[in-house]
Amino acid sequence: MSGAAPTIIGWHPRLGGARMVPAAQRTQPKGNDMSNNVYVAGVGMIPFMKPGTSPHYDVMAETAIREALADAGIDYDKVQQAYAGYVYGASTCGQKALYKVGMTGIPVINVNNNCSTGSSALFLARQAVQSGVVDVALAFGFEYMAPGALSSPWTDRPGPLDEFNQVLLDVLGPIEIPAALRLFGGAGQAHMKKYGTKMETFAAIRAKASRHAARNPKAVFRNVVSVDDVMAEKVMWPGVMTRSMACPPTCGAAAAIVVSEAYAKKHGLRTDVRIAGQSLTTDFPQALESRDPIQLVGFDMARAGAQAAYEQAGIGPDDVDVIELHDCFAHNELLTYEALGLCPVGEAEKFVLDGDNTYGGRYVTNPSGGLLSKGHPLGATGLAQCFELTHQLRGSAEERQVEGAKVALQHNLGLGGACVVTVYQKA
Repeated sequence: MSGAAPTIIGWHPRLGGARMVPAAQRTQPKGNDMSNNVYVAGVGMIPFMKPGTSPHYDVMAETAIREALADAGIDYDKVQQAYAGYVYGASTCGQKALYKVGMTGIPVINVNNNCSTGSSALFLARQAVQSGVVDVALAFGFEYMAPGALSSPWTDRPGPLDEFNQVLLDVLGPIEIPAALRLFGGAGQAHMKKYGTKMETFAAIRAKASRHAARNPKAVFRNVVSVDDVMAEKVMWPGVMTRSMACPPTCGAAAAIVVSEAYAKKHGLRTDVRIAGQSLTTDFPQALESRDPIQLVGFDMARAGAQAAYEQAGIGPDDVDVIELHDCFAHNELLTYEALGLCPVGEAEKFVLDGDNTYGGRYVTNPSGGLLSKGHPLGATGLAQCFELTHQLRGSAEERQVEGAKVALQHNLGLGGACVVTVYQKA
């Protein structure tokens, strides 16, 4: 196997073996290092909308940023750096959006990490504060999307997923469906073949998402559907997927203000939600070399990221109360249960059927409705997850509130690839 292997730093029974953490992640503060505490002081988010029904990206972003500033109780001129996340847009769209709030000369860094763009912006903002470079940083994300399957405007150069698509073609043969559906559907099909997982289990995940979204006024789809409803929909891949098992293209924006402990205490800002651990992980060689569709969609990337975040926070998966994870497809939600160590590998179907992914079970997963029902505006998704989990730990999630939530876990995945895993703790 070529390339640098992840470093083995321990073992956890729920994670199914050795704990793999990239060397770069090991240098970050672990546990409750008070000198490096970073807090989420404010969050903002607009209701997500169907393509063609939303304002333009700059208006959406401005609204979310102003809401985050108001929630934090600070003026924009206190922000020292800003990180703007988006996938579909020209090179300085972040400035275009931010200039509607103010023009203070601060660094504005535009971030594009596929579907993990929003959380990558948050990762950079947190890193800037934790390192002591700044005391106040803004992360915001937005997307103004077109209807239909994701596509690239670039046709005259190599694509970032060319090797991934070629491996899948070699393994499965030609399948005339959109690329993202092929990749995640292929991973779901591989789990079905290996562990006997049924298509109805993916439908149950989609139905659960609809029940959760019904309580979320910011979700784009709030209609409740049953397993039978999902199974009766248009078939996208026979035996593997129906239409609503894939998340819809969505427009939206979200933002977060992160601050140092010293600054928060000096200025009387909120310190009730702490970022206790965070990792940004990219693919390992086995993603391609294993020729396993499950690995192609970032299973080991997510597992290593979770291990790093748990290690930094000084917790394990058993300590988590509420989770927002990247359910771009119902199939990926099921795979991610195992990657995050919520259940043993191969037992995700039992996890679903036992109700351990919802209220009354072991973990409340995607109380917002997730990408499947809340929507997935690529650049905004990671920050929308932060918005939801911040309110869960504050106890202000209203009808969606997970009772007694003290530890929250966020997972945001982009193929090609990048995975951001964040642990939040109620302070």
